[in-house]
Amino acid sequence: MSQDCIFCKIARKEAPATVVYEDEDVLAFRDINPIAPVHVLVIPKKHVEKLSDFDPEAERDLWAKLLRAVQKVAELTGVKDSGYRVVINEGPHGQQTVFHLHLHVIGGRQLRWTM
Repeated sequence: MSQDCIFCKIARKEAPATVVYEDEDVLAFRDINPIAPVHVLVIPKKHVEKLSDFDPEAERDLWAKLLRAVQKVAELTGVKDSGYRVVINEGPHGQQTVFHLHLHVIGGRQLRWTM
């Protein structure tokens, strides 16, 4: 995939999204197919295809910003105290459908574990 993936376009404001949180390196926006009342995607603005392409040593600051954004999203959407799930899908078997690293923040109801 390239810089022209849908999430890159959203990060560049070339495609619409309902933004929940943004800073210079990270964008969080509502999922268009939510599975819970709160379902927000947190992405790096820089294109990274998948988690296994992400170098946590070299990108330590960006990883910290992604995790801070997850915390901020939980606070802004009202699930900080009730709880939420953070999911990263990796590759086709992991159900990754957009090949741009993204963290799902899911909450707002009692979640079940399904496989």
